[in-house]
Amino acid sequence: MHTNMHTITLDSETDFDGWRKAARRLAQNEVKPADVTWTVRGGEPELFAAEDNLPEAAEGTFNVSAKFVELAKAAILHRNPERFALLYRLLWRLRSHHGLLNAATDPDVAAVSAMARAVHRDEHKMHAFVRFREVGREQKSYFVAWFEPEHHIVELAAPFFASRFADMPWSILTPDVCAHWDGHEITITPGVAKSEAPGEDRLEETWRRYYASIFNPARLKVKAMQTEMPRKYWRNLPEASMIKPLIESAERSTSAMIANEATEPHKPQKRQDTPMAPKQAHDTIAALREQAADCRACPLWKNATQTVFGEGPQTASIMMVGEQPGDKEDIAGHPFVGPAGQMLDRALEEAGIDRRKVYVTNAVKHFKFVPRGKVRLHQKPSTPEIRACRPWYERELAAIEPELVVALGATAAQSVLGKVTPINRNRGRLIDHDGTKVLVTVHPSYLLRLPDADAKAREYRHFVDDLKIAAALLGQSANAA
Repeated sequence: MHTNMHTITLDSETDFDGWRKAARRLAQNEVKPADVTWTVRGGEPELFAAEDNLPEAAEGTFNVSAKFVELAKAAILHRNPERFALLYRLLWRLRSHHGLLNAATDPDVAAVSAMARAVHRDEHKMHAFVRFREVGREQKSYFVAWFEPEHHIVELAAPFFASRFADMPWSILTPDVCAHWDGHEITITPGVAKSEAPGEDRLEETWRRYYASIFNPARLKVKAMQTEMPRKYWRNLPEASMIKPLIESAERSTSAMIANEATEPHKPQKRQDTPMAPKQAHDTIAALREQAADCRACPLWKNATQTVFGEGPQTASIMMVGEQPGDKEDIAGHPFVGPAGQMLDRALEEAGIDRRKVYVTNAVKHFKFVPRGKVRLHQKPSTPEIRACRPWYERELAAIEPELVVALGATAAQSVLGKVTPINRNRGRLIDHDGTKVLVTVHPSYLLRLPDADAKAREYRHFVDDLKIAAALLGQSANAA
């Protein structure tokens, strides 16, 4: 009797590919769900671990719908130990009942669907309630978070954080597995104990101030809040210590308002025909440049030679935003005067744009670098540094009021649009953002780094084509005028 039993050992709790391969072969060999035992490697005592006895590959094949594959990919991340068996039983039944997934009342379909929904809810909670703590300072800073997911969702949720916090190295520690981002790729390592998570740091107070500022007692619904933010997550949230006092304060304020007598309605006031105060003029670029010379909003000023502010006519129709000044710009005190600036000048000329009528600036106004002997190697600005410098960009934008902002590279796009913005997915089209048109393209320094001559020529033509979109917009504006 035992010769008909099959024990399948998967590599991990989230081994969907291993489950799919085994399930397909079992089904092709007509192995019934009741004759299969599913385990996870490391989950059983070594002494009694059974050898896999997966049957040989059989001829023929069968297909399942993409809907089942997506459902199974999510459900297999659930912590229910019976999920592998349940999914195989559903797969087994789907071979002869192709429309089974549409039967929402079927017990197997309902159970798998409920597990998939629970996984996605847990993924959403992880996105919402992970709080990073800074370890180290300045160039050596690193961001670490502790989270306790209900299900095996860390690998599923990690790409969200890589996209959201692309410019900062981080680790998310959990009891199951840990996710790490170095700015280029995500790596997964074994889980750790909570004792290895960092303690309170200077970012905690920032979180608390932010939470207090957005807390609206007039819209307080405690039960709804606890449904969206269950108490089990509170112990890992910096703002958790404020929740109870804020609720109590809101309740006291509400009680006091109810107890007070109703006030007399305001009598209509006679309209005053006094003229409105004239609108304050925006800062001039010269005044902004002088103010920015003493900027200490982030630590980059300590090692940079000087602030490198934007330059160009205040009446410019195009405002071009780069990443940060380079070595030559840092020494000269002017933006885009190095090799990347020379390439930009050439591309603007080929696109039909007069460089003298363009305002050029950078998202970050100080040179960030790491010393290597006598050479200063460019280092990409971090998200906190971009945010610290963004008020200067906003004041430049208000002073110039351009028809178009051209964001050169990912850092510039993040500063201009206020979020991480993939370049290739967004270039080649005009984006409306807060009443201003934005064009996203690569930074000319990207072209300089390409080692292949053909690729460099091809990408340069693409860059010029992007700038021609800006030229065409200016042409339309001139014709309309």
